[in-house]
Amino acid sequence: MNVQRVSLSDRLDLTKSPVLLNGTQALVRLMLMQKARDRAAGLDTAGYVTGYRGSPLGAVDQQMGRASRLLADNDIVFQPGLNEDLALTAIWGSQQAGLRGEGRHDGVFALWYGKGPGVDRSGDAMRHLNMAGTDARGGVVMVMGDDHTGESSTTCHQSDWAMVDMHMPVLSPAGVQEILDYGLYGFALSRFAGVAVGLKAVKDTVEATAVVDGRPDRLSFVTPDFPMPEGGLNIRRVDHWVPQEERLLAHKRFAAEAFARANGIDRRVWGKAGARIGLVSAG
Repeated sequence: MNVQRVSLSDRLDLTKSPVLLNGTQALVRLMLMQKARDRAAGLDTAGYVTGYRGSPLGAVDQQMGRASRLLADNDIVFQPGLNEDLALTAIWGSQQAGLRGEGRHDGVFALWYGKGPGVDRSGDAMRHLNMAGTDARGGVVMVMGDDHTGESSTTCHQSDWAMVDMHMPVLSPAGVQEILDYGLYGFALSRFAGVAVGLKAVKDTVEATAVVDGRPDRLSFVTPDFPMPEGGLNIRRVDHWVPQEERLLAHKRFAAEAFARANGIDRRVWGKAGARIGLVSAG
């Protein structure tokens, strides 16, 4: 009988699966998995993580910091933000890295994290990021730490409605496995539709621990046959805010719906006038 040797370091070792990890550690592994997927696809991408901690995302900076050497070895930079909106502005900047042909990588995939009140204070940067768009080889996933019952916050908060107002798709994982799965889906969706994608994190998921399938090639995504406007949906140079808004309202949200249908998630699409995509547990 073969005996599988297990150690705590397995959680971030992409050659090991299944692995035991909590939701915060899953965010670290998610970045490594995205890098591995891009490398396998022949892309030389970099990753960027920034935000501001707060329950239930209070340990994100701790876990990212512990893995800083491994992240750096995979071209992923972790830089805690001074506050949420400055961090989000930096995320927006990561999508502009290749606009002038000066980028050292093919694109930058970026992860922002912040508590619900931090989402509230970051509305200006959120709106401008989403209107400008994401890089086709980058992408942005925004992890929103929500505390619906005010257990560890001075207010009860739910970030979904801020995402709706910005016309950002919202992914709502029901467990640690779905943090990985929906995170990968979020980057793929962000690249295709040119939007930032919210990843809802409540204590029941991000503070949970589970054995998960952590293979980078676990999921594959289908590119839908969607009629793109001239110039596409991603970020571009010399782009006035009027065509940016028109592109968001008339094209990006429908591209997000098409991506959901093509990848079998259309039965869980909801929201007024297709303004967002809400993913719930398949179970």
